[in-house]
Amino acid sequence: MSLDQRSIIVTGAAGNLGAATARVLARAGALLTLADTNPEHLDALAKSLEVKHPPLLIRGADVRTHDGCARIADETLQHFGRIDGLANTVGTFQMAPVAEGAADQWQLLMELNALSALRLSAAVAPAMKAQKYGRIVHVAAGAGLKAFAGASVYSASKAALIRITEAVSEEHKNDGICANCIMPSTIDTPQNRAAMPKADTSKWVQPDAIAKVIAFLLSPDAGPITGAAIPVFGRA
Repeated sequence: MSLDQRSIIVTGAAGNLGAATARVLARAGALLTLADTNPEHLDALAKSLEVKHPPLLIRGADVRTHDGCARIADETLQHFGRIDGLANTVGTFQMAPVAEGAADQWQLLMELNALSALRLSAAVAPAMKAQKYGRIVHVAAGAGLKAFAGASVYSASKAALIRITEAVSEEHKNDGICANCIMPSTIDTPQNRAAMPKADTSKWVQPDAIAKVIAFLLSPDAGPITGAAIPVFGRA
């Protein structure tokens, strides 16, 4: 698998999965646009990468808004001349029972987990369509297929993301664009270890392993795959 000279956007790049994805893509030779609202972590990530071409850093673009997503796409086009892939790792997690405040989470979870995917897909699709090639990968979750207690809104937001991905795939499958999402189980991050200190972390999935799946879906080799929601559950 080669991504040499492929122009790929990573959103949420300063997060655990975003940073792992950036590192895997850098090793594969991709031309990277790294976008995040945390400038310090974004700068630190960029300095840690071993790349032939320095990444384009986009600080502070709000992917919940049309303008934020348009900025990411426009600056990438201006800098690299094309957009070959989007790895959208933006997302958040909250829990609350239905009768104990779940509705208060609706706007945040829907905007970060679903609206961002909708707006980013819309922002990158025209450039991909014009060049007859593109790869879009969003990060969903198994909860998007079946909710668990306390995760009504989180599950709804991830289900919406899956349906958005399917629609993008159907709308652009004749344009050379593949749109897919992955569904990780619990990711082995410092935050999850702190939140679940008694959990059996040996069954959790490493960010680097998930990043390699994302990288494959962004590659030319993944051309036959579109409209899929792919489980990345490890041994969970």
